[in-house]
Amino acid sequence: MQYHAFVIKYAEIGIKGKNRYIFEEALVRQMRRVLERCEGKFVITRVAGRIYIEASDFDFDETIANLQTVFGITGICPAVTIERDENAKLPDYQHLSEAVIKFIEGVYPDRHKTFKVKCRRVDKTYPMDSMEIDRSLGGDILEHFPEMKVDVHDPEIWLNVEIREKINIFSEIIPGPGGMPLGTSGKAMLLLSGGIDSPVAGYMIAKRGVEIEAVYFNAPPYTSERARQKVVDLAGIIAKYTGKVRLHVINFTEIQLYIYDHCPHDELTIIMRRYMMKIADRIAASQNCLGLITGESIGQVASQTMQSLLCTNEVVEDMPVYRPLIAFDKQDIVDISLKIGAYDTSILPYEDCCTIFVAKHPVTKPRADIIRKHELDLADKIDELVQTALDTDEVVEIRK
Repeated sequence: MQYHAFVIKYAEIGIKGKNRYIFEEALVRQMRRVLERCEGKFVITRVAGRIYIEASDFDFDETIANLQTVFGITGICPAVTIERDENAKLPDYQHLSEAVIKFIEGVYPDRHKTFKVKCRRVDKTYPMDSMEIDRSLGGDILEHFPEMKVDVHDPEIWLNVEIREKINIFSEIIPGPGGMPLGTSGKAMLLLSGGIDSPVAGYMIAKRGVEIEAVYFNAPPYTSERARQKVVDLAGIIAKYTGKVRLHVINFTEIQLYIYDHCPHDELTIIMRRYMMKIADRIAASQNCLGLITGESIGQVASQTMQSLLCTNEVVEDMPVYRPLIAFDKQDIVDISLKIGAYDTSILPYEDCCTIFVAKHPVTKPRADIIRKHELDLADKIDELVQTALDTDEVVEIRK
């Protein structure tokens, strides 16, 4: 079937009241961004609660794949449109019926299926109302395709006919990612490692309309260039959905070694994590971010017990920490990682700084007062090391 249009469906945007146009415009901007990646010509229009794409000379699969990365889209409906005539009149019923029969012939080579016609007549000047069109088209379909059967409760085919400024005919609804359009909810800083969890956390927060920047803590020579490239690649997977990601690469080696030499080894993970949060907090504030994002899940590892999270939260002064995976099982996280195409990269065997310096028996129920006391042993040099790490921040802008 040669489609030449798409009807775009959204969900939450529709309940935004007087502000809905802001979200619709943001959605259209993101659609234009991803369609720039595609061959073909595309015209996007926004009319009375609907968004349409007119397409020509395009690759269907490529276009669908890119639209499925646009947060805010819940459904992509390949459609056939019937334009008004030279007198600006909509086609009469006979023309509509012929178009519907042709549509079914083109889309469904096997027509041993049940169906239901659902007409929505927005243009009230059309001489037949919705129920009349439903009944008439249903009768015409049964006459042309006797192998088809009507099922008004659970049909295999929902044949949608929308009568607006033009007539749209569609039946398939290809799922989109849902969520809210990117850029409608501010910006946040993702602590991005080379593991499975943090890319999923970034994806899930971006799905709520949040722009993403990221910070990665590098530990050369204990971590390799391939470990760094792995994180860059993960940022690129997130950028498929967000358009771009600014990745801050922080050299964390000297800080880790200093902590290793001056603090109890069972507290290494917590204290190192606290300094990662402090550095991420300062970078986020400088970039006008409204929060930090981590991939932590309660009890998954020693640094993610309730007591450990309390200790790491303490060092973030004025910024909320968003943990979208906090109650997820590991398999839930893996499923999303597979869905967004990050899993195969995440499991590449290149260690990051969090795994290089991990203690054999890390404390699982740290007390913040004791952690603060042991951090006093770092006072001579830690501020200088943190400032050096910030001053040597390498920013990599990743676009997809």
